[in-house]
Amino acid sequence: MVNIGYLFPGQGSQYVGMGKELYDKFEKVREIFDIGEKESNLPIKEIVFNGPEEKLSETRFAQPAILTVSVACLELLREKGLEPEIVAGHSLGEYSALVAAGAIEFKEAIKLVKKRAEFMHEESVRNPGGMVAIIGLTVEGVRGVCSQVSTFGQVDIANMNSPVQVVISGKKKALEKAKELAMQAGAKTTVDLKVSGAFHSTMMREAEERLGDELIFTQFKKARVPVICNFSATPVVEPQILKDYLTRQMTNPVRWEASMKLMLDKKIDTFIEIGPGRVLQGLLKRIDRKVKTFGVEDEKSLNTVLGTVSKNWD
Repeated sequence: MVNIGYLFPGQGSQYVGMGKELYDKFEKVREIFDIGEKESNLPIKEIVFNGPEEKLSETRFAQPAILTVSVACLELLREKGLEPEIVAGHSLGEYSALVAAGAIEFKEAIKLVKKRAEFMHEESVRNPGGMVAIIGLTVEGVRGVCSQVSTFGQVDIANMNSPVQVVISGKKKALEKAKELAMQAGAKTTVDLKVSGAFHSTMMREAEERLGDELIFTQFKKARVPVICNFSATPVVEPQILKDYLTRQMTNPVRWEASMKLMLDKKIDTFIEIGPGRVLQGLLKRIDRKVKTFGVEDEKSLNTVLGTVSKNWD
């Protein structure tokens, strides 16, 4: 008997060709892509399968594309009867997690994510910024750096990903100074993230308000399994709280390390990252080296999960 947790990646995990192998082989995957295109009115297949990478990486295309691929992979596991005890998604990935938990239908999620991506894109154009990962410095150390650079512009902690990775978000001039100060404070390195704006910071306030207005009119149900929300790092099943935390996620940090520790405390022993890339598996190994992690993004990884996890799952 295994206790399964599903993880869903966020923006930055996208790559040209993701999901193509599964699309060619499985009718269910083609159905999900068709729903995604119809409900978002975006050429998802063309952008995902053919790129170019620059276009796929744009927030307004990347987010609906990642959600579609993640849910397509999820549906293949559902067809085989595999279900999680608990779910979590990193930033955008929280929408995939909500679909996995039965709190929202995919056709509603894709419409929401399209709006979310548009709001974030428009805010990024109006109020430019960026994000930087700081490796090897504690959250307290990063907080100190953020306070020191306030005279150069707003910088907030955006993601608390692992014991050794904290992401900051804000004005580009201030981020450059923060990188310099972080290295002086003992960070091992800093990495500019390939995103178009200062996500999960106070610079997204207007986007947050607009998303909140959209959520009022979106139908949510009580989740079948708990969703560990980014905003609170707590398990939630109630529709109104899920909506509230989705809104607040926009300007608050993703508490990913705390979310993973909670899942481990709940005796989850097998984690499956569903969707493009292996970022979340890597972060989890930084938190607990011994934990079993798998991914599902192509036929080989799907068969590995079905062959390894399914036979131990009751």
